[in-house]
Amino acid sequence: MRRKITAAATGLGLAAITVLGTGGTAHAHGYSTAPTSRQSFCAQGAVSNCGEIQWEPQSVEGPKGFPQGGPADGQICAGGNARFAQLDDPRGGSWPATRLTPGQGYTFSWTFTVTHSTSDFRYYITRDGYNPSRPLTRADLEPQPFMTVPLGGRHPAANEQHQGTVPTQKSGRHMILAVWDVADTPNAFYSCADVDL
Repeated sequence: MRRKITAAATGLGLAAITVLGTGGTAHAHGYSTAPTSRQSFCAQGAVSNCGEIQWEPQSVEGPKGFPQGGPADGQICAGGNARFAQLDDPRGGSWPATRLTPGQGYTFSWTFTVTHSTSDFRYYITRDGYNPSRPLTRADLEPQPFMTVPLGGRHPAANEQHQGTVPTQKSGRHMILAVWDVADTPNAFYSCADVDL
């Protein structure tokens, strides 16, 4: 009887550890690192006054279905998550920008703390005339992604890389919005990177 009680207690303990262990990471997943996203700059300490995102750059999770659904205009960079509203603040257009060459090949990268079954990754760029001193809206973006990487339900690598081409016919200050659509939840992850073409 003592063995049965001990075995049952051990099983419950392991179950509790499993539940508690996964519960703490339910909202900690991944973010784009190349070109350097706003949350990545905050996590590196390269930008100050970032609030909670400096400790949780991987947590910009919001409803999927972009652009028809997803976060509201002006809240896209934070995924509609008020905790990370600093990411939507354009800071007068003064966010650091990654220098890219239009028409050139580039390795777009993500870093993950927890991966998920993935539908795809989509990359959007702003239209000509984009004003970097205002919060990002759908009207600021080209209607179609310039690159889509389907995963068909597979999990991405811990450090995922996508080979693509920087859109041609673009120059000056722009933003690249990367959207990671999770296959097995109603959510997606959003990552905004300021770029100078």
